Amino acid sequence: MFGKLLPREGNFFEMFNQHADRIVEAARAFENLVANYNDVHLREQYNRDVDNAERAADRVTHDVNRLLHKTFITPIDREQIHKLINTMDDVADLIQDSAETMALYDVRHMTEEIVRLTALSVKCCDRLKDAVKNLGKIADPAVAEAVLKTCEEIDRLESDADRVMRSAMSKLFREEPDVREVIKLKAIYELLETITDKCEDVANVIEGIILENS
Repeated sequence: MFGKLLPREGNFFEMFNQHADRIVEAARAFENLVANYNDVHLREQYNRDVDNAERAADRVTHDVNRLLHKTFITPIDREQIHKLINTMDDVADLIQDSAETMALYDVRHMTEEIVRLTALSVKCCDRLKDAVKNLGKIADPAVAEAVLKTCEEIDRLESDADRVMRSAMSKLFREEPDVREVIKLKAIYELLETITDKCEDVANVIEGIILENS
């Protein structure tokens, strides 16, 4: 009984890393889905891979939130832990939503813009993972500065995705005669751009953690 009352920090940073790994797994599976979209068998396989990665990310999020309620002393502010893991989980959810929407809307082909937005989303997820893995070392000023630079790169990638989406929308409304295709592709473009938006949200949370704790 006494042992349960002792303060514990919990291995939150390792759990953040586990979640970031699952985000990258989902993003790369989605990228493979887009690249192999014309092969129905591979498309279904990569869809399952996205789902599996998202479910694994959900489990990590649940474990973090449960541990947060049981831990007396946390390595960073409790609200920061809660906000970071749940914002990261939003990224994984959006990747799954993108894959599901393609299947539900019966999208027939991948456009150049989907490929470009997907590539930018994967890059954002990779940079997110790089930032998260160093969160436990931000007491070192050099590490903190490197993480901030990674967050700035995520911001730039999100701006690139904004530009691609604006161009994609303009082209879609000018050149696509089928209203149904317009509706489908518009939804996909917006979802993919929102992945990069949410990665930027994660970067903003990380920047706040650094500014308050380094």
